Amino acid sequence: MVTNEISGNVLGDPQVPHSSVRIKELAERDRRRLLLHFLSLDEQERLLRFGSALPDELVTRYVQKINFSRDVVFGVYDDTLKLVAVGHLAYTPRGALPRMANATARERIAEFGVSVLAPYCGQGIGTRLFERAAMHCRNEDIDTLTMHCLTSNAAMMHIATKAGMEIRRDHGEADAYLKLPPANPASVLLEVFEEQAASLDYTLKANTRTLDRFIKNLPGVKDS
Repeated sequence: MVTNEISGNVLGDPQVPHSSVRIKELAERDRRRLLLHFLSLDEQERLLRFGSALPDELVTRYVQKINFSRDVVFGVYDDTLKLVAVGHLAYTPRGALPRMANATARERIAEFGVSVLAPYCGQGIGTRLFERAAMHCRNEDIDTLTMHCLTSNAAMMHIATKAGMEIRRDHGEADAYLKLPPANPASVLLEVFEEQAASLDYTLKANTRTLDRFIKNLPGVKDS
């Protein structure tokens, strides 16, 4: 179950909680790392994430079909630049989700899905991804954020309950939605700041990895 009590500064040891989770918006260049993330999910984790234990072929197809010009994907990297958590914010025309047709007067609804690798669960990362997604929706003039999951998905149900989402349960599945306040200068500036901080964090990790590889390849270092 995801909680919001985390401490620390960087994602290195997955057994140590962390208070500063840097969430970076992903792009086309990150598609390969996204695929590796989803393929590393075991059968039960895929069941909870997708509502079905998708085989590798369908997981690959899912990643290939992500449209970065339409949807928004957020990621959390560890110190090796491995994606340990992913939040997918998919924009859907209101009419395409009949169950949510009366939830908003806007033309679009945002649906959120999240996955966190097992060693990093319980650190509040899923909650942080949800909060970032909600803030992004506000700033994009989306007033309704939805989630669809199995009722057995304790982490997602916890996020929904903690956020005060309206939850509808039916035959082992749950639909949850949250009405969002409009954007304001603070929400816009906060998202810009968080993205810049995440980009800087990513650059520092990448440079550290490059330096480490360079040092290890120096004569006399590799065998020492």
